[in-house]
Amino acid sequence: MISPAELTELEATLLPALERHHLRLLGHGLRTLQVIAGQPQGPPPAPEAIRRWCLEQAPIADDPAFVEAFAAQLEATGAQLTAIANEVAGGPREGLSLDLSDLIAWAQRQADLRVSL
Repeated sequence: MISPAELTELEATLLPALERHHLRLLGHGLRTLQVIAGQPQGPPPAPEAIRRWCLEQAPIADDPAFVEAFAAQLEATGAQLTAIANEVAGGPREGLSLDLSDLIAWAQRQADLRVSL
């Protein structure tokens, strides 16, 4: 879960509301994948581990369609985090090693690139 201090940091950016929302989703996805992996670094967990974790969550376990959709979304988030990590580091870096400040810096660079075009 994103901490209150991290949310304050995110909200203090000059990014548009939609981009801040996207960062909140990425941040929550990052924290969830770290919990599933059992560590705050490394590659995102395998799809089987994600699905197994989803099935262990009582509020959603009885809804197979939701479990599949949520697991697919977490897998996509893991791929996006890995791509961001590689871009931020300028080379190979594992997605779970990111933190919210990395995500904010990436989003701000993306916004700056769009403005400069």
